Amino acid sequence: MGYEFLEGTVLLAIVTLISVLQNGFFAHKVEIENTKQNARTFQRTGSPAFERVYTANQNCVDAYPTFLAVLWCAGLFCSEAPAAFAGLMYLFVRQKYFVGYLGEKTQSTPGYIFGKRIMLFLYLMALAGILNYFLVHLFGSNFEAYIKVISSTISPLLIIA
Repeated sequence: MGYEFLEGTVLLAIVTLISVLQNGFFAHKVEIENTKQNARTFQRTGSPAFERVYTANQNCVDAYPTFLAVLWCAGLFCSEAPAAFAGLMYLFVRQKYFVGYLGEKTQSTPGYIFGKRIMLFLYLMALAGILNYFLVHLFGSNFEAYIKVISSTISPLLIIA
């Protein structure tokens, strides 16, 4: 594999590997809570604390494929650095959601809503990049520079909740 291709994907790969570690951390929390119940086999029900950690983990697992798809599409078709930054912000927010869900479910709401905004941003980045691809091939119009400037300008605004 040539370094030219890898050069444009290394940030996305780093964010992906961090997300794998985060998923492992969430799964470990479920395992710890399961062993606190003195269960010999894995159960899906149990104490309220176990059900909260299990549900929080399952919610994160359910959103994970969508996150990976929009992260990589936004990074490959639009701009790698803003997509990777948005991906890191999503992981931070997902951590906040997970920890908030372990307390009161209402504490997880801001993390959930903010996570949806980041996913929308990544989706729009990917959509803009794909649209530009077709504009280049059909009409010869290339808006890549404009799209990169806009996505690079907007991505730091993701910090504002």
